[in-house]
Amino acid sequence: MSKSAKKIIQTRTAVRRAALFASEKKAIDIKVLDLRKLTDFTDYFLVCSGVVDVHVKTIHEHIHDMMMTQGWRAKHVEGASGSKWILADYIHFVVHVFQPDARGYYAVEKLWGDAPLVNIKGVTDQK
Repeated sequence: MSKSAKKIIQTRTAVRRAALFASEKKAIDIKVLDLRKLTDFTDYFLVCSGVVDVHVKTIHEHIHDMMMTQGWRAKHVEGASGSKWILADYIHFVVHVFQPDARGYYAVEKLWGDAPLVNIKGVTDQK
């Protein structure tokens, strides 16, 4: 297997795990957008919502902690103090955890509307 093919599989697995970790903290409306053919700054966006500030922060912290155990460290985090929108940049994928009003306002899914959705069914609905 080529190095680039291995990276694609590892990154796709990592973002799906991040989606699972979001679901473990009851994140709402979890979506993974495949940006590989649309941009070169990242491969995937994970977008999800929490109900209130504390929920958003809890989702982000759980994803962050669990990704560290998988060997993935966020290179940059924004918004952790306000918790309306927390962005964590893992280079090959970016995690966005929003409150619903902020998610609607920034409309990341509409902005990247050409991006295909990654199937996370069976990952995020495990109990």
